[in-house]
Amino acid sequence: MALGFWKLAQEHPAHLALVEPDGTEHTAGDLLAACNQVAHGLRAAGVQRGDTVATLLKNGAPFMELYLGAMQIGAYLVPVNWHLAPPEVHYIVEDSESKVFVDSDDALLKLKDGQPTELPDDRWAGAVMNYTSGTTGRPKGVRRPLAELDPDTNAELHTFLLNLFSIEPHDDNVHLVAAPLYHTAVLNFGSASLNMGHTLVLMDRWTPEGTLERIDRYKVTTTHMVPTMFHRMLALPDDVKAEYDVSSLRQVIHSAAPCPIDVKRRMLEWWGPTIYEYYAATEGGGTLVTPDEWLQKPGTVGKPWPISQVKVLDDDGNELPPGQIGTVYMKMGDIQFEYHGDEEKTKKTWRDGFFTVGDAGELDEDGWLFLRDRKSDMIISGGVNIYPAEIEGELLTHPKVGDAAVFGIPDDDWGEQIKAVVEPASGVEAGPELEQELIGHLQDRIAKYKIPKSVDFVAELPRDPNGKLYKRKLRDPYWEGRERQI
Repeated sequence: MALGFWKLAQEHPAHLALVEPDGTEHTAGDLLAACNQVAHGLRAAGVQRGDTVATLLKNGAPFMELYLGAMQIGAYLVPVNWHLAPPEVHYIVEDSESKVFVDSDDALLKLKDGQPTELPDDRWAGAVMNYTSGTTGRPKGVRRPLAELDPDTNAELHTFLLNLFSIEPHDDNVHLVAAPLYHTAVLNFGSASLNMGHTLVLMDRWTPEGTLERIDRYKVTTTHMVPTMFHRMLALPDDVKAEYDVSSLRQVIHSAAPCPIDVKRRMLEWWGPTIYEYYAATEGGGTLVTPDEWLQKPGTVGKPWPISQVKVLDDDGNELPPGQIGTVYMKMGDIQFEYHGDEEKTKKTWRDGFFTVGDAGELDEDGWLFLRDRKSDMIISGGVNIYPAEIEGELLTHPKVGDAAVFGIPDDDWGEQIKAVVEPASGVEAGPELEQELIGHLQDRIAKYKIPKSVDFVAELPRDPNGKLYKRKLRDPYWEGRERQI
């Protein structure tokens, strides 16, 4: 059975490959012809194997055409977050040394204009070079050596990602792309689904009800989400949720942030045993836990993939025993990467063949990994380590909380004190009464030393469309002129 988009499209050109956010449908044959034109157009523009192409395209057929074109001529594709300011975009395009920058659908049309629709000659597998989010300092491109493979073989190997979650090729699978394709995981799962012969249904602006509507309309079987999406769908009125049939779902995969235990339990009650979780990063991964396994080990992000290893180390690089919190290090086969143009950051990331992205966690006696938080987000108050994710999860169990962030702010006596910032649920009035209600809610759920000293309220927390919280935007003003010790 053939796998890989280009082979599948030649064998089944009438297959529905892609549905755009506005409902426009594209067959595999049409998408193949378009991506071949892109490949020829890139070469005509001077792109050679190992060169870089950057793009600011939003979710739609043009993005996938550019991706599929670059991936068969040995180019690096850099998807740029289109929410960035012009100077930030300029930095990534320059830093990545891009030969071509596709910033609009019209630009892609010009690239394709007059080019043949046949497969290009001398085909080589390309790769995506994602830029890290830049929570500290400027973002850096995660660059891996190009595979010495043809694109068809490489695409088939890429489907291994879905095999981890027991997702089958061909069949009647429909994958919902619920977040921007510039995110590493979103593009990885979307492209792997395409390489398995699944239909991609793209969203361009995520909404809770819009997600349910598409699941119902297109009989979606797989999707990739983040916990914030779960929380916001659960907040919909019961009569709205009841309008949509979600019984087609088989594998709903989530990652990117710790999922509060209560939120995940409620999702499993609603959607059944479909919720799979994994831990990975732009740099690699990872771990995996199935729905049934998670119910036996609530809160875990799983055990290592067959090709991966996980260790928890202290600050001196010593491996910690089960139950002790340290820095999580991973190894994914023999796969290596570097931060493009940043040798020092690359060196700091690796230790004895394992890499870290700075997450804190622990392994239990059975080898299951439990994340505690980003090490950079950990609060040290009175010499005690406090992990905000636990407090945020408890705040989110309160019906008047739409979203929550917890972080440390300066305290002359304790070093840091705990601050909570809450986005009230729709229709809820913020103020001192709600602050006291939330603090009282926490008093019965967590230790006294973990309870925030104060709660601020905002209309909306600074999250990107994939749910990533830019906590630094909330925390940094409190630390202006002072130095954090983490």
